[in-house]
Amino acid sequence: MIITVASFKGGVGKTTTAIHLAAFFQGKGKTLLIDADPNRSALGWASRGELPFVVVDQWQAETQSDAYKHIIIDTQARPTTEDLAALANSCDLLVLPTMPDILSLDALVLTIEYLKSIQTHQYRILVTSIPPKPSRAGDEVKKLLKEADLPTFDRGIGRLAAFQKAAMQGIPVYDVKDQRSERGWQDYKSVGNEILNLLKGR
Repeated sequence: MIITVASFKGGVGKTTTAIHLAAFFQGKGKTLLIDADPNRSALGWASRGELPFVVVDQWQAETQSDAYKHIIIDTQARPTTEDLAALANSCDLLVLPTMPDILSLDALVLTIEYLKSIQTHQYRILVTSIPPKPSRAGDEVKKLLKEADLPTFDRGIGRLAAFQKAAMQGIPVYDVKDQRSERGWQDYKSVGNEILNLLKGR
């Protein structure tokens, strides 16, 4: 199974999503995370601590990927349209993270328009960094996306300081000593299970 995480905008939780999807799928089988982002954010995360899966760059991936059941790919922000087409056609699912703000949604619209133009349907939108209640920003954006008939994950990812701590310590969020770390992990577990159910039905 190959899951690719992509976005036309940086700073929307792309690497955080790739890290935690890899952590989830490692529990289902041997998983490889390929860091194809020139910023090497996933490799940087791994270098600061310990992750339960292997992280390599795209050059190393060619010689290692056959040994893994699941592959998660963290891509560069703002891929070219040609790169996006190649990514979409070479994976089982394209995960598109977006924050519930207008700039992120503008970038998401561009991504969706291009995916439609190349007749790609194997993607799903993940709303990240959802502010805590009483804000309704996350619910409103998910409702908007579903009304537009765009494939969206049922559960979004909360905006939690635990994710920043995880990145700084080089560990998954469930290993962070923070009272909300378990909530962050449950968000990603729900997304992982939804991916399994989605691809099982294909």
